[in-house]
Amino acid sequence: MKNIYKYLLASVIIINFTSCTSDFEKINTDPHGISEESLTQMNNNVGNEFGPMFLNVFNVTPAWNFQLQQNLIGDVYSGYMTPPTPFAGNVNNMTYALVDGWNGFPWSDAYGSIMPQALNVKNAVALGGDPDGIKFVYLANIIKVTAMHRVSDIYGPIRYTKFDDFATTGEYDSQEVAYNAFFNDLTEAIDGLKAYEGDVQFIPFDMSDFEGDIASWRQFANSIRLRLAIRVSKVNPALAKTQGELALASDAGLMESNNMVINTGFPHPLTVISGSWGDIRMGAEMESILTGYNDGRIETYFTPSEDESLAGDYKGIRMGIDIDAKGQYGDHAAIGGVIDGETMTWMTAAEVHFLKAEAALRGWAGAGDAKANYEAGVTASFAQHGVSGIADYLADNTSTPADFVDALNATNDIAYASDVKIAYNDAGTLEEQLEQIITQKWIAMFPDGQEAWSEFRRTGYPRIFPVVVNNSGGTIDTNTQIRRINFVQNEKNTNGENVEEAIGFLNGPDTGGTRLWWDTGASNF
Repeated sequence: MKNIYKYLLASVIIINFTSCTSDFEKINTDPHGISEESLTQMNNNVGNEFGPMFLNVFNVTPAWNFQLQQNLIGDVYSGYMTPPTPFAGNVNNMTYALVDGWNGFPWSDAYGSIMPQALNVKNAVALGGDPDGIKFVYLANIIKVTAMHRVSDIYGPIRYTKFDDFATTGEYDSQEVAYNAFFNDLTEAIDGLKAYEGDVQFIPFDMSDFEGDIASWRQFANSIRLRLAIRVSKVNPALAKTQGELALASDAGLMESNNMVINTGFPHPLTVISGSWGDIRMGAEMESILTGYNDGRIETYFTPSEDESLAGDYKGIRMGIDIDAKGQYGDHAAIGGVIDGETMTWMTAAEVHFLKAEAALRGWAGAGDAKANYEAGVTASFAQHGVSGIADYLADNTSTPADFVDALNATNDIAYASDVKIAYNDAGTLEEQLEQIITQKWIAMFPDGQEAWSEFRRTGYPRIFPVVVNNSGGTIDTNTQIRRINFVQNEKNTNGENVEEAIGFLNGPDTGGTRLWWDTGASNF
């Protein structure tokens, strides 16, 4: 089975590479004397591979694909959103009855439109004979790491370092090995692209607001390096500090004044899922925190409930409750103007400031002051969403998250488990300061639930409510909550031997209750 899988996948990759390279012979001709025509053709062939990558870090169309890649996994487990729809008789991801037919999409999107395309870029550049083509490899690898760390943060072990070799393409890396490879790929890209600052050849292929500016791409890659350094700070403090301080000291800089936004050409899929289908609504935790804080961002993130009995309140739904029919909670708060337009945000300046705030708490050189970074993060988020009143908000030392009250069923009511405040308390314990940082970071990263879920699993913040209905059959502890998604069924069917090896890289069985490598469950400090 292992060999059959290798040959099948090799054939798929070869076909994909051939179909995307319309002038293969020209690319492979006369590498020592490249004509302008052949160079242009090579760049076009390489550049065409970037489109699928840009559109599949977050799958943007069709909306149901995004719903399965992101919305019914990270978006709901983060506390950001909850469906009013009792899919499959309410026996689904929200009640911990993990649906294999749904949960394979993060994997299939990555291995259909990210990893093969990055390999195609690498191969086309090697065949093209232009040494400056390496810049495209660096750029592809930045996107690849951006996508694949998200995939790893869903499943754990992934196919990454051995993917490019037909003999080993089905083999998995442990998450530790994958993360080390992410750092290596990012470092090579950040360092290697320095020589190409000012180069214009990526402009026609860049779907981001960077518009082909290589210096901005270096800055983004360096910011992702800081994100991943913080991610591993509990499981490998030495590695985290090394990589984090590299990011903080790099001449590439960090995204402290701009966001990474992709111009997709398609409406944000949440406009369809929330607006047209009515299949997603405000999460209970969002209601508790934003209303408790009197946070002005609520007006951008959500629309008031349409249920007349709620008098225009912003009402959320607790995940994992007993829902009989969509009509029960369907008129609760929908997703607001934050998703208007044809763009997808990959990373924000606000997140970078919060990363620096935690790095300062951990004593990393170059991180600056935790309070200053925290306040800069909140300020950047307010500015991003056009919200006023930042000075009063940052000075608020009394508001706390509200307890959640279900509008229809008191069984689902629950007290918020913390009185974490807004005004930064630099006299608090490290744990108290971290809770403030992560709570505001969680607010600022909306609507990227995947990243928010990862940070909750790593830190325990903010305080996500446990499910009321747990249909996992005991594989997921209600109070510990879901920690990962089990390996993809299609992989088990076609690549079973390697999946079995990958299960051995986990700290437990292939279930949603097993913690990932960086999710230690231990104290944050």
